[in-house]
Amino acid sequence: MKRPLVLGFGGLVLAATMALGQAPPLTVPDASPAATVSQTIGITNVTISYHRPAVNKREVWGKLVPYDQVWRAGANMNTTITFSSPVTIGGKQLPAGTYGLHTIPTAGDWTIILSANSNNWGSFSYDEKQDVLRFKATPRPADFEERLEYRFENVGENAGTAVLHWEKLEVPFTIDVDTKAVTFASLKNELYGLNQFFPQSWNNAAQWCVRNDYQLDQGLAWADKSIQMQPSFGNLRTKAAILEKKGDVKQADELRARALKIATEADINNLGYTLMAAGKSDEALAMFRKNVKDHPDSWNVYDSLGEAQAATGDKKSAVASYEKALSLAKDPVQKKRINNVLAGLRN
Repeated sequence: MKRPLVLGFGGLVLAATMALGQAPPLTVPDASPAATVSQTIGITNVTISYHRPAVNKREVWGKLVPYDQVWRAGANMNTTITFSSPVTIGGKQLPAGTYGLHTIPTAGDWTIILSANSNNWGSFSYDEKQDVLRFKATPRPADFEERLEYRFENVGENAGTAVLHWEKLEVPFTIDVDTKAVTFASLKNELYGLNQFFPQSWNNAAQWCVRNDYQLDQGLAWADKSIQMQPSFGNLRTKAAILEKKGDVKQADELRARALKIATEADINNLGYTLMAAGKSDEALAMFRKNVKDHPDSWNVYDSLGEAQAATGDKKSAVASYEKALSLAKDPVQKKRINNVLAGLRN
């Protein structure tokens, strides 16, 4: 008696494939390999995804890529460009998102097109009605490049230039970002999340407003939120800095005095170095001396005071401070470092 043939799932797939006469696809190199290039401008991520055709001894401009016709700016699928936050190109602001990138090459200036449709095979079904933006770009001569590539150059906090480079031609276009506005919006959004439960997060956001002299009223509200959760040396001084910028010097001084009363050794030490970096040597020395008075058993406070004294040219006092630090230090690594500093001061 013959038993029935029972096929598992894999056997059924194999049988069906053989019956249809179709082999499973094999992976082989693409004639125009896929590529992606990304760049951060401020906190905005810009990503260009494309395929890289080769020159392959062909005449490219005006021949392989015809003039005055819409071109996918790459091979295979249309090239895409993605912005993680709003940007400005050619004087027009674009929302965050992914756009199809097409071009119209000419013997002179090119037209760069950003389309709302980012899922086009090439430019064959390109529809001008889906254009989000058109702007002009001026090509420039370049060294030979066998495969089309994109790159970024001249990247700063608020702008960067994307460059299409193929054969002996480059086509640059600039992307502008209002990084302050983008960062401010990002901070507001982050403070809705887990960060809202930490006073340091509110203080960090307020400090950003101080450093950038931006949205100070919101920065003040953030500093107040941090203080309400837990007053600290840091958030009291942040609020003081904002009030000073807003012209309330009296309350700013009162807050700084309040901050000093609850400052830790590390707080005062960091403030001293901040003042030194700002060129306020006398104020820095006063802070380091305060730390010595408040924490006389800490080797670190004498070490920092010695560094400040040496920086101001008072070698004799610096040697005395470093010798005291050496007498209190326990870590062999720190003792060795202090001995090396002393050797340099005594020469």
